[in-house]
This record gives sequence, structure tokens and C-alpha cells, in this order.
Amino acid sequence: MTDILKSTWLDLVAPLFRRPKRVQVAALCYREKKNRKEVLLITSRDTGRWILPKGWPIDGLDEAGAALQEAREEAGVKKGEIANIPLGTFNYDKRMDSGALTPVEAQVFEVKVQDMRDEFPESDER
Repeated sequence: MTDILKSTWLDLVAPLFRRPKRVQVAALCYREKKNRKEVLLITSRDTGRWILPKGWPIDGLDEAGAALQEAREEAGVKKGEIANIPLGTFNYDKRMDSGALTPVEAQVFEVKVQDMRDEFPESDER
């Protein structure tokens, strides 16, 4: 009997209480230099960890366009070729401003960087 209850809880009831993952978009930016690839990383504003530029979807842009916009704002990518299909995804728990953790799935888009800016909207924060 306990196996039936446990199975019912795990398979039917518990999933009803789980929050769905929120979606973010990320840009895996690189450039080719002397027969090798260099990857662009930025620091997070809160902990200073090295991360990919990423953010929430943006109204009026598809996922790839939003990822490229995040790379412009957070890393100074001026011009780049972006793939329209994600390379893959990664999952993490994002700490929101309220302090709550929210499960997030980030879709990662490849960006071949062609030009960079020295000054960009978040250059003083990263």
C-alpha cells in the first residue's frame, strides 16, 4: 500500500506543486583569432562569477534576437552573426530580487562576434 501512495505522490501529486521553469536566453559569443576561438565571458553583477551574457525574453524580438541584445547591453557586442537555433540549454536556480529562488532554463545561442564596443550600457557594472 505504501508503494502505491508513494508512486501516486511522486508521479501525480508532487508535479502539480512544482513551479514551471522560467526561460532566459544566453549568448555564447566567440571570435576567431589566429586559428583558435576566444569565448567572451562577463562577470555577474551580484557575485562576480564568470557567466555568459543572458537575460529574459524581450517583447518584439525572437529568442535569438533577445540573446544578441543581451550581448550588446552586457558585453558590448556591436556586430555579430547569431544562429537562430539554440546550441543547447542549461538549468540553474536564479535568485530573484525578493530573495526567492526560481528555476530557470537558459537557451544558448551561438554568436560569432565581428565588432565590439568599449562603452556599452552595463560597462560600469561588469
